[in-house]
Amino acid sequence: MLADAEGSIVPAPAPAVPATPATPPAPFKSAVPTAPAASAAQRTTTHPAPMTRGRTEKLSRLRTAIASRMVESLQVSAQLTTVVEADVTRIATLRDWAKRDFAASRGVRLSFLPFFAKAAVEALKAHPSINSSIDVDAGTVTYHDTENLGIAVDTDRGLLVPVIRDAGDLGLGGLARRIADIAERTRANTVTPDELTGGTFTLTNTGSHGALFDTPIINQPQVAILGTGSVVKRPVVIQNPELGEVIAVRSMVYLALTYDHRIVDGADAARYLTSVRKRLEAARFDELGPA
Repeated sequence: MLADAEGSIVPAPAPAVPATPATPPAPFKSAVPTAPAASAAQRTTTHPAPMTRGRTEKLSRLRTAIASRMVESLQVSAQLTTVVEADVTRIATLRDWAKRDFAASRGVRLSFLPFFAKAAVEALKAHPSINSSIDVDAGTVTYHDTENLGIAVDTDRGLLVPVIRDAGDLGLGGLARRIADIAERTRANTVTPDELTGGTFTLTNTGSHGALFDTPIINQPQVAILGTGSVVKRPVVIQNPELGEVIAVRSMVYLALTYDHRIVDGADAARYLTSVRKRLEAARFDELGPA
């Protein structure tokens, strides 16, 4: 997993967001450059070799623990991944429209991650098997009555998963602030041990470094983890009320759910992902204004 903490829910279609005023075009400039153009060699970016290149060293305690937990997770649960794609064009438009005021009023940058987190925790309430845990020795499954959301955070020391408790009770702004706060403190190594335990479901933003999707490993004893890929613009076929099927440029994202097949069936996973996708595509987030 590589991440960075940057019933079905079917809301009514949302009205279009007022377009952000376009930036006035720059004054006309002569086509003659004012300075010699850089050569191809000068334009090529060189990357210095990492300090670890060519070295052999002991694994850190954290990396050893991560390795052990990842292997253990694959050994104790039957894991597979289901992927859907979602059209988040409305969210992209809403985000562009609201991000300046959001940063000024809430003190954090509005990324796509809080939207994904909000849709994910809302869908958990309608699909309790995704928000559960298994005790094989006792022969029981526990369906949790709260949504404690783990957020995978990529740090210099390795991957850590701090937990936002009662995430299902938070609005978009609250989630954005909590994600930004806990990610910052995790990277600064000031997160408390209690904040690294107690999660019931995990979200990993695999698209933060450009990945379209991956197959994340479950954080035990949870039974599912949602990976969100990079939001990319590409041509897709959409249904237009007047023109029928047309090709348009849309903002698309892959949503990958790895789940434990001991308790979650493929149909359960598909239903959960469909709820998340519909919530994102509806883009009704009233605290930001109309979508």
